[in-house]
Amino acid sequence: MNYRHAFHAGNFADLVKHAGLLRLLGELRSGAPLQVIDTHAGRGLYDLAGPEARKSGEAEAGVVRLMQAADAPAEFAPLKEAVAALNRDGQVRRYPGSPWLIAETLRAQDRYLACELRPEEHNALASLAKDYKTMRTLCADGYEVAAERAQGRALVLIDPPFERADDYARIVETVAAVRRRSSEAIVLIWLPLKDLETFDAFLRDLEDASPGPLLAAETRMRPLTDPMKMNGCALVLVGGPKLAAPLERICRWTAETLGEGGSARIYRLG
Repeated sequence: MNYRHAFHAGNFADLVKHAGLLRLLGELRSGAPLQVIDTHAGRGLYDLAGPEARKSGEAEAGVVRLMQAADAPAEFAPLKEAVAALNRDGQVRRYPGSPWLIAETLRAQDRYLACELRPEEHNALASLAKDYKTMRTLCADGYEVAAERAQGRALVLIDPPFERADDYARIVETVAAVRRRSSEAIVLIWLPLKDLETFDAFLRDLEDASPGPLLAAETRMRPLTDPMKMNGCALVLVGGPKLAAPLERICRWTAETLGEGGSARIYRLG
């Protein structure tokens, strides 16, 4: 799957991922200092008026509709506020990636390490980081960084572009390594949902490599009949607070409002 994010910023999958991420960060804002590691951070901010976003039209079908919606559940409120803060004139021209959302949310005592392997994307990310004392960036393999550096009270966000055939296997290996280093660590994984066979195989491998409770949240935008399309997306939460109810509301609204005969499925494993 080729997932160049400039084409897809602000689409339905971003809405699910970022609403879920902000809900999780909200739960983690009290207590001891938090370490956040983002394995595939991207550039941090996206121009929805640029040629890539305009060519795909996915933001129009995603964040633009969210900003106009009066019936979106409360779990979307932090994301809508973030988008509004970046677009003071009411027009949705910029969209915040995970780095911007994380950096804006963290407390002074928290620390954020954003990894991006592609140099041109990392340059943009490093420019963004200059505005945040809690944030550092690395032009490095995020899987390796998370496996080697996660410690104590940590949140690891894994959101690869799925351009490589080994991404599923590397996610499993990274989660196992992170959890070995710290039993307190929480991992939030975003994945495309193309067919259930691929996703179910991933979950089985993850359960085998990292025993313990997992929460899976599927957003099915259309029936899973064509494995060549991204028919939805999934969030998998390893450890952390109980978020089944808020994730269910996020996924269900997105699938039923923005999808084509869409549905949501939330369940626990382990």
